[in-house]
Amino acid sequence: MAASMFMGGVSCVKEDELLKDSDVQLTFSSDTLTFDTVFTTLGSTTRQVRVFNRGKKTVRFASAGLRGGRGSRFRTNIDGDTSMVVQGLEIAAGDSCFVFVRVNVNPNSQTEPFLVEDCIDFVVECEGGIVRKSLVLTAYGRNAVYHNPQAGRSYSVIDCDNWNHQLPHVIIGQAVVDSATTLTLTAGDELYFAPDATLWVYNCGTLKVHGTEEQPVLFTSLRQDEWYRGLPGQWNAIWLSAGSKDNEIDHAYIENGTIGIIADTNVNGNPTLRLSNTVIMHHATAGIVAQGAWVEAENVLVADCGTAALAMQYGGKGSFRNSTLANYWRYSARKMPGVVLNNWYTSSEGQVVLRDLSQVSFENCIIYGTYADTEVMEDKNEGAAFDVTFSGCLVKGVGRLQYSTAIGCIDDDPLFKDVENHDYHLKEGSPAEGKGYTFPAEPE
Repeated sequence: MAASMFMGGVSCVKEDELLKDSDVQLTFSSDTLTFDTVFTTLGSTTRQVRVFNRGKKTVRFASAGLRGGRGSRFRTNIDGDTSMVVQGLEIAAGDSCFVFVRVNVNPNSQTEPFLVEDCIDFVVECEGGIVRKSLVLTAYGRNAVYHNPQAGRSYSVIDCDNWNHQLPHVIIGQAVVDSATTLTLTAGDELYFAPDATLWVYNCGTLKVHGTEEQPVLFTSLRQDEWYRGLPGQWNAIWLSAGSKDNEIDHAYIENGTIGIIADTNVNGNPTLRLSNTVIMHHATAGIVAQGAWVEAENVLVADCGTAALAMQYGGKGSFRNSTLANYWRYSARKMPGVVLNNWYTSSEGQVVLRDLSQVSFENCIIYGTYADTEVMEDKNEGAAFDVTFSGCLVKGVGRLQYSTAIGCIDDDPLFKDVENHDYHLKEGSPAEGKGYTFPAEPE
């Protein structure tokens, strides 16, 4: 509804009184209303724009509507009116009205993003003709492969042998890598997750992610509007459930979920997860949660999570080399350090269950953030092993570690380039430069 309707004593334009061209001074809060990636058939979020009357007289529109008419992929709500063509709308001098727009894109055969365009024409009759002001609308549509829950179920089963690498994939609900199957993702693959969606690697299933530096595999939220791009908690997790095996993730970008990766109990003589050259960022709870798992990680950045960047809980084993665990969470007060280490849990029957935390090493890593105390929590039960070593690391609060061994470690601000914009490269002169531990050569 136009704001002018709330103002008393404003006169309307008389039927026989036409404005001069110079009286029509309309502007928009944005000259172009742009929608980022819109997947076919799903529809978009609703965007808004304001139309301002900068002139000194009330403007009455002969018509306002989409130039493409009913064939347009866009739909509008102009000052509360959802008609295809709005007539008789008035905006008083110095006033404005709101326009709301959404878009729905039809599927086609294209594998690359394609442009969808239209405009809203605002037509004012004036002396000697008409004045037309137009608001340009653009959207980038994408075709996709959709994983929807099967009838009567909350999940879908992925056809791993016929994964389409040419199109992005949209996950709705739980998409399952079934028992004894392997999902292999390659450079440039993109997975977009709806709210609460999960990629679930089931018992005896395996996930292999083989991205490249130039084309990492992307795991992100379905909403790609600018405001949502860095917003945590928009989907659930990659869940490597108990019994999944030999999982590998190399060159991936995992963002905007509740938990980046959940790795459950290890079941064979190989690591549950080998993780390398990967960024895990903007997760509402944690970046990595390993529960009795065996995780080996190298050259990994885990940053900006609601509780911990890494939680190794209920025992397990693992190594982290040349990695950064940086937690500068900004949405609320963080109540937990960035790294949590734990070797026990309480069962549903109330019994304390002990699980060895053995052979856990951090080598040439940075563990830092905004938590007031040390960024490492050692939750040790004396009845189980707690074998943790930090070598050549920069660790906030390293001097207050009680149960872990620290070799050649320092506690100092690492001087990241720009934590506000999530740039965790090091500034020149960082105390972390050249401080890494030199590992002995392996015997020939």
